[in-house]
Amino acid sequence: MHLNTGKIIFIVGCLINSLVANTQTINVITSGQKTSLRGLSVVDDRVIWVSGSNGMVGKSVDSGHTWKWITVKGFEKTDFRDIEAFDETSAVIMGVAEPAYILRTADAGETWKVVYENKTKGMFLDAMEFWNINSGIVVGDPIDNKIFIARTFDGGISWRDIPAANYPLTDSGEAMFASSGTNVRKLTQQEAVIVTGGLRSRLFIKNKQIHLPLLQGKQSTGANSVAIKNKKMMIIVGGDFTTKDSSIGNCIITNDAGKTWTFPVTAPHGYRSCVEYISKKNWICSGLNGIDYSDDDGTNWQWISKESFHVCRKAKNGKTVFFAGMGGKIGKLLNN
Repeated sequence: MHLNTGKIIFIVGCLINSLVANTQTINVITSGQKTSLRGLSVVDDRVIWVSGSNGMVGKSVDSGHTWKWITVKGFEKTDFRDIEAFDETSAVIMGVAEPAYILRTADAGETWKVVYENKTKGMFLDAMEFWNINSGIVVGDPIDNKIFIARTFDGGISWRDIPAANYPLTDSGEAMFASSGTNVRKLTQQEAVIVTGGLRSRLFIKNKQIHLPLLQGKQSTGANSVAIKNKKMMIIVGGDFTTKDSSIGNCIITNDAGKTWTFPVTAPHGYRSCVEYISKKNWICSGLNGIDYSDDDGTNWQWISKESFHVCRKAKNGKTVFFAGMGGKIGKLLNN
């Protein structure tokens, strides 16, 4: 009997890839709080902060085994859609809309100081990103077709709007989703990228606006999240949050900084609100109907959990991956 060696190697490789992906499982470590969590910042393998609706912030300093929950006084109705934590004691949180607020704590969340307030009509903040402990950016939905941007250079103690003349221009119906705090990401030590959705979905990188071949054309469609491996490679996810099980146009990959794009061979299994680069060729993404894992740079995605999570983040100084979502639910990636 003639054996097709190439075919056997291919099949064995596929089986190995499947086994590798299937060793990833999600452990729900806490839930039940009356908050929808979209802000998640993992400082290291021990320190995790989350933020969400009803003015709530959560913190763990023991890898998620125990949690301290805080309702920020005076902001009980605020939706804190993003958080950036620096250590066990210092963090900034972003309250989205009218007025938009940024608050900072330096005493482990016992007290919070308003460090930024914007009462502009239509103001809606979407996400924050920090290059380091000092330099950060916050972006907001377009007003008069201009993406709002403010910067900090002192660890979030103070913020300044950039000159309006420098705001990126958008089309009518083009905006951003405050779904996971990840539609703005650092690209280099000086540059960041922004992704948009809605009637039009684009990547804003330096002075370029790049059309994205994602599902778009409705207010509920387009890019939700971008993750960066290096200057050339990034993965963008989204879809249509009103059709959570649809995989149409929900993930794209570039290996040349946006010049060309490819679709996965096996796409994530539904709308995805967040994507995160882990290490080597390993990526993870989360959404309303579960979590997908890729160990081949996004070419194929395995549906490893049907637990719903808005956001997934890897430790900035570590290897652990956590998730956060509705009902105060927090999960942790386990490598079996």
